[in-house]
Amino acid sequence: MKPELVIVTERIRQRSAATRAAYLARVDRLAARPRGSDRLGCANVAHAFAALPANDKLRIVAEKAPHIGIVSAYNDMLSAHQPYEGYPALIRDEAGRQGATAQVAGGVPAMCDGVTQGLPGMELSLFSRDTIAMGTAIALTHDVFDAVLLLGVCDKIVPGLLIGALHFGHLPCVFVPAGPMSTGLSNDAKSKVREQAALGRVGRDELLAAESAAYHGPGTCTFYGTANSNQMLLEAMGLHVPGAAFVHPHAELREALTREAVRTVLGIARNQPRFLPIGRLVDERSIVNAMVALLATGGSTNHLIHWVAVARAAGILIDWTDFAELSAAVPLLARVYPNGSADVNQFQAAGGPGFVLRELITSGCLHGDAASVSAGGMARHTELPSLDGGALRWQALPAASGDTSIVRGAEQPFSASGGLALLEGQLGRAVIKTSSVPADRHVVQAPARVFDSQEALLAAFQAGEMECDVIAVVRFQGPRANGMPELHKLTPPLAVLQGKGFQVALVTDGRMSGASGKVPAAIHVSPEALAGGALAKVRDGDLIRIDADAGSLQVLVDADIWASREAATIDPAQALANGHDLGRELFAGMRRNVTSAEEGAVTWL
Repeated sequence: MKPELVIVTERIRQRSAATRAAYLARVDRLAARPRGSDRLGCANVAHAFAALPANDKLRIVAEKAPHIGIVSAYNDMLSAHQPYEGYPALIRDEAGRQGATAQVAGGVPAMCDGVTQGLPGMELSLFSRDTIAMGTAIALTHDVFDAVLLLGVCDKIVPGLLIGALHFGHLPCVFVPAGPMSTGLSNDAKSKVREQAALGRVGRDELLAAESAAYHGPGTCTFYGTANSNQMLLEAMGLHVPGAAFVHPHAELREALTREAVRTVLGIARNQPRFLPIGRLVDERSIVNAMVALLATGGSTNHLIHWVAVARAAGILIDWTDFAELSAAVPLLARVYPNGSADVNQFQAAGGPGFVLRELITSGCLHGDAASVSAGGMARHTELPSLDGGALRWQALPAASGDTSIVRGAEQPFSASGGLALLEGQLGRAVIKTSSVPADRHVVQAPARVFDSQEALLAAFQAGEMECDVIAVVRFQGPRANGMPELHKLTPPLAVLQGKGFQVALVTDGRMSGASGKVPAAIHVSPEALAGGALAKVRDGDLIRIDADAGSLQVLVDADIWASREAATIDPAQALANGHDLGRELFAGMRRNVTSAEEGAVTWL
């Protein structure tokens, strides 16, 4: 194994020794208790199973058959989650075939960032993750389950389900994906129409037609954003049926994989030889594997927040330095939009997660001995599932990539290092997604133009005030300020300016997520402006330098002037007005208690 991987893993293990030991003691104590239906009082048991058919009650209580809890993020507004509507019936059917039972333990909310982008609802997006974790806990707190199937795909939903499940770490768990939608209008073509709309050259009708051609049916959006990065990371952690991530929702193989998820979780349930609760499966190795998979595929920057929180839920402590050191040693093996032109369907056809994981294991970049829900271990996650006469089989992938413009072997990577970099300097600590930014834009130095909202930047662009070299500073967008919304509405205008030949970049304490594009963006700046961060001291005209190669984020202002400068503040009346409509006031407690982005933006500590 690469020494850098060993060093980072061991550092994480030592840093987490006390918290991990306490967590595992809790897992083992809860796992040692009698079964739920044997442990609970008779009235409790009667309430839990009152609506079940009589034969299922008999199985659970008298025959002591394993009982599966289903936690679902189904709604039919999210294209990625619409296919889940029929999953409970399918799961119950397969559980019955295996002599087990299943109940929907509960549902969790699932919001679409694509719908709320640039709107007030986006300020609830990050906090929806911890809300989902709490919803998962509420579902499982009935405490009658022997194993759990978790149904979710998208941005905050998978991290939220995983955090919630890890707080019930004594239960075996398997994640059940639904797959991506079929390929529509290409991501490149969609982006070009967006830029034309930002310039006023196309109207709403043409823009809507393009967006509707891109997002057109059931399944996950096909770009490699946070949702599809989730699926890659779950594969790398061994939490899926191997190869399940990117199979289309309506493919015959999809039903077979969902049925296999039932058989898989029963195979690791209580009283089985491979009893494997999720709190034991998710250890330092699997967390590092997720980090490596993210870096090797140029995945979503959101996971530098989410996986810090996921790890913490398992008693494991990681930070952005860990990501940065791994990134320096992990090769970039995939180019999927926005760090390439292919979508996830093309990625899957070229080899997909299995190809990438195989190359990472054979090159010493992944813990191949980490646990998996599959009896075949992590090696099974390097294979391709298929149907053979109706039976599910796995076979080895071809040695060569199906398309070297999309995925490559570790011997000939797109880059010797991963797709993310840590930036440090007077302005704090930030991250930048280098995999989607050409090398000649890794260093940008230009005067600052400071905005306290994304709306203010858009207004300045429309007024023609930004036709120059500029580093746009958008502050008061952190977790405490307004829930750290994604700022994708800024990408088209900044891309237009960059296309005109100007030196352009973004610096913000907000998020840009997995759809971060070709404009250099130093994001997640911590501490955030509202928490005493240096962004609050930046003024229009200050010279800022972003250097992704050197890992620095500097403001080139005389030291005495900088030291004497007062920090800007948010107008209290405006902040109050902004936070009190469309449900945002319900999340005020989360804004008050949230940790920094680098600490996972956690609200439950």
